[in-house]
Amino acid sequence: MKIATWNINSIRTRKQQVLDWLSRHEIEVLCLQETRVMDQDFPKKPFEELGYHVSVYGQKSYNGVAIISRLPLEEIACGFTPIVGEQIAGSFDEQKRVISAIVNKIRIVNLYVPNGSSVGSDKYDYKLKWFQVLNQYLKTLLAESDTEICLCGDLNVAPDDRDIYDPTGKENHIMASPPERDAIAQIKSLGFQDAFRKFNSERGQYSWWDYRTHAFSRNRGWRIDHHFLTEKLYQKAVNCWIDIVPRQQQRPSDHTPVIVEC
Repeated sequence: MKIATWNINSIRTRKQQVLDWLSRHEIEVLCLQETRVMDQDFPKKPFEELGYHVSVYGQKSYNGVAIISRLPLEEIACGFTPIVGEQIAGSFDEQKRVISAIVNKIRIVNLYVPNGSSVGSDKYDYKLKWFQVLNQYLKTLLAESDTEICLCGDLNVAPDDRDIYDPTGKENHIMASPPERDAIAQIKSLGFQDAFRKFNSERGQYSWWDYRTHAFSRNRGWRIDHHFLTEKLYQKAVNCWIDIVPRQQQRPSDHTPVIVEC
């Protein structure tokens, strides 16, 4: 089964790009982030006409996540609250950033982690607290079921220096600061492993390039879109790769798809 993650940066703008990409690739599950539409405005019909099931969790103009699957979606959970309850989730579900479902006996968890704006800002503090709730969310999922988990999405963190085109001075930069990397390390300590690094150890492979300063043409990128797998699923994984072709198109998202095959 091939599972892809892609921060599409507006489904309205890039609907046709996503449809064209799916028509060219045999993808069973596609997880989208930053869809930026209310649920009723997500263009489900063209995906359903291609044979996909669609589940969405969105809001107007910002955030938003979706799971698009050729296989039935079971036990769909939107937000933190259905898993950890309102007391732990608090106000964090006001931003639509988490959706999960079971597909072919695998729990797919699709995330759009807050960016954090800048180290030390209020948004940065929100990001770190959001990670704490995510940690409890994952602990609960792991405790309540023996279903393997594919945790994927735009995690907005480069786990190590290989994941940044130039790591000089990045310890005080958003997406690479020690507290953010520690949050990723805590997720891994629950039993998750980085699928991409199972097959690719070298630097220079990225999933996001800033629109500014010709970053893509200069390959000044960051690897911040990930697939983290629980142990048995990690052992079954046979490949994980980044498809840069969509980033080469006209009016692309600043991210590109990352695909894992299990």
